[in-house]
Amino acid sequence: QVQLVESGGGLVQAGGSLRLSCAASGSGFSINTMGWYRKAPGKQRELVAAITSSGSTNYADSVKGRFTISRDNARNTVSLQMSSLKPEDTAVYYCNAGVVFHIMPHGYRELWGQGTLVTVSS
Repeated sequence: QVQLVESGGGLVQAGGSLRLSCAASGSGFSINTMGWYRKAPGKQRELVAAITSSGSTNYADSVKGRFTISRDNARNTVSLQMSSLKPEDTAVYYCNAGVVFHIMPHGYRELWGQGTLVTVSS
């Protein structure tokens, strides 16, 4: 079994920075695209940033220039460096990964982490 575990959330003042990390644990798999989504109170879940296995990135317009997504393929981790944080960035952030399984049961699955809370105070 493969699991995604996020870490790095917390409370930060507006203008501050946080770094979120997500690690995939298990065996017999490889990861294609990894990304970060967030769910703010009263809002729908939205894509924040994504990165392919080759390093191509995509960002929501609201975070461009402030957030940076990166990955370490050897460690099966993805990180989100968040700078110049705003109160509207407050949300539960979820790690997402497209996983190919090389052992039974073979197949492709999209996995989600449990979420980590980021709170930005004004």
